[in-house]
Amino acid sequence: MRAFSYERARDPQAAVAAMARTPDAKFIAGGTNLLDLMKLEIERPGRLIDVNGLGFDKIEATADGGLRIGALVRNTDLAADERVRRDYGVLSRALVAGASGQLRNKATTAGNLLQRTRCPYFYDPGQPCNKRQPGSGCGALQGFSRQLAVIGGSEACIATHPSDMAVAMRVLDASVETLNPEGKARRIPIAEFHRLPGDKPQIDTTLGRGELITAVTLPRPIGGVQVYRKVRDRASYAFALVSVAAVVQRDGSGRVAFGGVAHKPWRVEAAEPAMASGAKAVVDRAFAGAKPRHDNAFKLLLAERTLAAAMAEARA
Repeated sequence: MRAFSYERARDPQAAVAAMARTPDAKFIAGGTNLLDLMKLEIERPGRLIDVNGLGFDKIEATADGGLRIGALVRNTDLAADERVRRDYGVLSRALVAGASGQLRNKATTAGNLLQRTRCPYFYDPGQPCNKRQPGSGCGALQGFSRQLAVIGGSEACIATHPSDMAVAMRVLDASVETLNPEGKARRIPIAEFHRLPGDKPQIDTTLGRGELITAVTLPRPIGGVQVYRKVRDRASYAFALVSVAAVVQRDGSGRVAFGGVAHKPWRVEAAEPAMASGAKAVVDRAFAGAKPRHDNAFKLLLAERTLAAAMAEARA
């Protein structure tokens, strides 16, 4: 690990100001992903700005009946919150499906959204990776692609986003609240927060330089039966090959988002009216234009079967 300096931010304005002063700085809270990347020298910040003391660790009701989740709320606390379990069950289930108990005790809401891909080519400095080193190429294109994207990728990158929580946030239409170095706040719909790789796969989100996540807001509860199903190679501490966050209403309508298949949580609202016709109809629409590789073509059928199982569970 390379040497770095460290400071604790006193307040949000001081945090973003410190980031603006130091071009190679990074915010740190739980550090469950960042510190691993620093040890591998994939991330090389010259300064860490600790934001744990900023007070963003509360879950509060909003005026319109939703919830405002502070950026520093730990995954364990969010999953266990009575209001989340009652009204946003898909989110609680997605959080519990992620990582391990020890990591959930440290990982934060903002950090979960910002975690970087687990593509093996990204983690191997001996392999070309445009996300790690722009312009070096993508070893996964002609390599082993079993874990990687079947849709939304590009000739520059076919990595997937690893978060379970983000998939549930996407199906719930969450919004991300931020503060930039000029002191201006903004709200980003979760649908616009994560990027597809295009020709700049090193840029994961639509955040600006030095922009700090302060909270994630959930709209008022949408009801329905909420299910999160995750298919992975082992029963715990593994990332999804395919995951499904589904909300099914009494009349058969609903919403669905997929994880493990794209560079961002994958939801196609235009496919959701087909839920009454079954999982295949939804997947055919949601994955129109998919470009699977030899090693991961199975994900399309797996997505269909996982959605079918989620819908059957909800209707039961």
